[in-house]
Amino acid sequence: MAPNATVEATGVLNELDAETIDGGLAKDVTPLKRAEKRKIKLVWRNVIAFGYLHMAAIYGAFLMLTSARLYTIAFAFVLYVVSGLGITAGAHRLWAHRSYKAKLPLRIILALFNTIAFQDCALHWARDHRVHHKYSETDADPHNATRGFFFSHIGWLLCRKHPEVIAKGKQLDISDLESDPVLRFQRKHYMILMPLACFVLPTIAPVYFWNESWTNAWFVATLFRWTFILNVTWLVNSAAHKWGDKPYDKSISPSENRTVASFAFGEGWHNYHHVFPWDYKTAELGNYRMNLTTAFIDFFAKIGWAYDLKTVSKEIVEKRVKRTGDGTHTTWGWGDKDQDQYEVKHATIINQKED
Repeated sequence: MAPNATVEATGVLNELDAETIDGGLAKDVTPLKRAEKRKIKLVWRNVIAFGYLHMAAIYGAFLMLTSARLYTIAFAFVLYVVSGLGITAGAHRLWAHRSYKAKLPLRIILALFNTIAFQDCALHWARDHRVHHKYSETDADPHNATRGFFFSHIGWLLCRKHPEVIAKGKQLDISDLESDPVLRFQRKHYMILMPLACFVLPTIAPVYFWNESWTNAWFVATLFRWTFILNVTWLVNSAAHKWGDKPYDKSISPSENRTVASFAFGEGWHNYHHVFPWDYKTAELGNYRMNLTTAFIDFFAKIGWAYDLKTVSKEIVEKRVKRTGDGTHTTWGWGDKDQDQYEVKHATIINQKED
C-alpha cells in the first residue's frame, strides 16, 4: 500500500508497485533509451483532419478578434473550461488514477464535460493514460516523449500506434472502468453524443440565442475552442515532459511547468504527478493557484459528491525531495510555513521599522 494516502490503496498504476516508503523505486533508475527506429505509418485521414482543424482555428482566432460577439467569445471560454474539467477532473484524476471517488451525479456531469471535450470516450482515454504512466517514455507509451516534441504533442495521433502500446494496453486491468455504468453508457452512445456535444450544439446555441453568424459560431465557439483545449491537453504530454524543474525526481523527464499548469487547470505540475500519480491534487501546492481542478474537486467534496480524496503527506514528499530531487524545491518566500527557522533567525533585514 502506498504510504500516507488518506484512504486505503486503490491498486492503480505505481501505487502497489512502489518498493520504498516514499513511493519511489529502490533500484537505480537507468537512463531513458532512445525510441526504437521504425517506419511510421501515417493515418492520412487524421493528417488531413488535424490540418484542416488548425487552419480553421487560426481563422477562428482572426474572427474572434474582428467580428465575433463578446457573448460568443465568453461562450467559447465556458466550453473550454468545462471540457477541460471533463479531462482533468474526470478522465484523468477520477477514472485514470482513481485518486478520488465520485457519486453518480458528479460522474454524469464529468462524463458530459468529457464528451464536450471530444478526446475519445473517458474509458479509452483512461486506459491509454494508465499505459502512459505504467510504461512512461518507452515504446509502450502512446505519446513517448523520447520521440521528440512533435511526436509527443500531436504526431502520435497522426500515425499507427506502436505494437507495444496495443499489447501493453490489453494487459492492463480496466475492469473498474468497464464496471462503471456511466462510462459504459458514454462509450456505447459516443458517436451520437460527441457530435452533438462538441460540434452541433456549440454551433447552434450562439446563432439561436444571440443572433451570432453561422461563420463565427462554427469557427470561434466550436473549432477554435476545440483546437485550443486539444493543444492544452497535448502540452502536458510534450512541453511538460521537456521543460521545467524536477524537484521530486531528477531522473525522469516529466517536469514542473508553470505555463502548462496555468492553461491546463493544474495538470502541468508533472514531475510531482509522475512521482505520486494517485494524489488527487496532482501537485504539492497548498492552495488553488494554477490548479482549478483541485478547487473543483474540493467543492464537490464539501457537498458530498466527491469523497475518499487521496493525497501525500508532507513527510513523504520531503523524503522524496531529499532523495531524488534536483534541488529546486524551495519555499515561496519569506514567511512560508516550510521556511528554515535558521534562515529567519539570521536574515539581514534592511531599513527595519521598529514595532
